[in-house]
Amino acid sequence: MTAHRGSVTKAQHFHKLHDAGPTPLVLVNVWDAASARVVEEAGATAIATSSSAVSWSLGFRDGDHVPWGLAMAALGRIAGATRLPVTADIETGYGRTDEELRATVHAVLDEGAVGINIEDSGTEPLTDLMEQSQRIALIRAAADERGIPLFINARTDTYLSGQFPETAFEETLRRAEAYLTAGADGVFVPGVVDLHVLHELSNRIPAPLNALAGVGAPSPLELHDAGVRRVSIGGNTAKAAYAKVARVAKEILGDGNWAGLAGTRSHDEMDSLFAPGPKYSL
Repeated sequence: MTAHRGSVTKAQHFHKLHDAGPTPLVLVNVWDAASARVVEEAGATAIATSSSAVSWSLGFRDGDHVPWGLAMAALGRIAGATRLPVTADIETGYGRTDEELRATVHAVLDEGAVGINIEDSGTEPLTDLMEQSQRIALIRAAADERGIPLFINARTDTYLSGQFPETAFEETLRRAEAYLTAGADGVFVPGVVDLHVLHELSNRIPAPLNALAGVGAPSPLELHDAGVRRVSIGGNTAKAAYAKVARVAKEILGDGNWAGLAGTRSHDEMDSLFAPGPKYSL
């Protein structure tokens, strides 16, 4: 299958969003078409999915529990709702074998995404370095088969896993080098918001560094000053949305207080997110 011109253009644009500049690429992660449109309207330059948020919205726990077809269908609904480049969190790849991983990459591209996060963790200790590097190389080859410059964001859970209490920094650099050599375009290191550590990592990793942020983390500009080029918030957007639902429900079911509904979008405003007509191109 040949590449669709629009996908190639979006992929190229998404790569450029990671270039060094005065501000980082900030991604407010989404989980469905409506959240994607709301985030786009808020001024986002790209859309990123959150595997945890998508999982919860579909009734599953996070961690490769969503059936493959359902995950790809959800991605397609998100990508089809926005004009912006979409990057998909595919967890560990939704497949153990080479053929399963290749099928995931092709499906991600077919659904309209132009970037992915691929992680080296799961239910076991971190995936062997050589094995993960081979998987990244396979992803690159699968994307090349479609003629699309897929942005591969290689996530390493060296800090988040707690597996390397004394050597997380060194292991991060080791894995980053291997993943980039295998074909990754960026490196995602969740679990680190210490500006000094991020600064040292950014100085040693010759590719865009992605940090995971949330309440209590430095601001996007502070992270950028430490060398971070991409900031994402994972499932925190969905957590905030569901917390709001819980508060409203408790107020209504408790004392019949409707105050929590104040300031919501009108029915017409929600419908307008999905006005008919083709999405304009970048």
